[in-house]
Amino acid sequence: MTAGRVTGDDGRADRDREPRRPDVTAVEVVGGVEAFRLGLHDPDDRWPEQYQDHRRRIGAALASVDVQIEHIGSTSVAGLAAKPIIDLVVAVPDITAEEDYLDALLAAGYRLRVREPGHRLVRTPERDVHVHLYQRGDPAVAEYLLLRDHLREDAEDRALYERTKRDLLTRRWDRMDDYADAKSEVILAIKARARAREAATAREPGPSTSG
Repeated sequence: MTAGRVTGDDGRADRDREPRRPDVTAVEVVGGVEAFRLGLHDPDDRWPEQYQDHRRRIGAALASVDVQIEHIGSTSVAGLAAKPIIDLVVAVPDITAEEDYLDALLAAGYRLRVREPGHRLVRTPERDVHVHLYQRGDPAVAEYLLLRDHLREDAEDRALYERTKRDLLTRRWDRMDDYADAKSEVILAIKARARAREAATAREPGPSTSG
């Protein structure tokens, strides 16, 4: 199991590998539509500990699989109010090879919620932990980490994101997906600034070796 972010490998070999079988082509939501009723909670020091607990649990279940496990979502950003749901992303070598990872996660107590092209979602029975599974090298993984890392560093965008969520949660949402879609415009703007910041950092000259 890979600890932390994969270094020296952007996952292209896994993304471009021949899949074991064709991926699914439709979206399957196990259990149907659920009403969305959670509100925001103030930052909780227990969130990182809960992530570590599930990282170990997933790592043990997938000990024979080379995976990347990361804490994502608002609970991964210190100082940010969040819905009390721990989100993890797990990158696997082949998303179509469910027998390599899905059976083990179900045996570890998680339940399948979503099966769709390129993505599987399992969660705890209490629905307080969501585990997103992608093939390593899938751009979605990098997008999660881009947003997380930027919000950890940028106080203004962190505050903007929290204000946006608080405003949206004053409304009624019948589905969590509708709430997530409503945040999209702000998230896209924040990620654009994150990319600009990364590009500016990459252009900065390194320390001089002259003299």
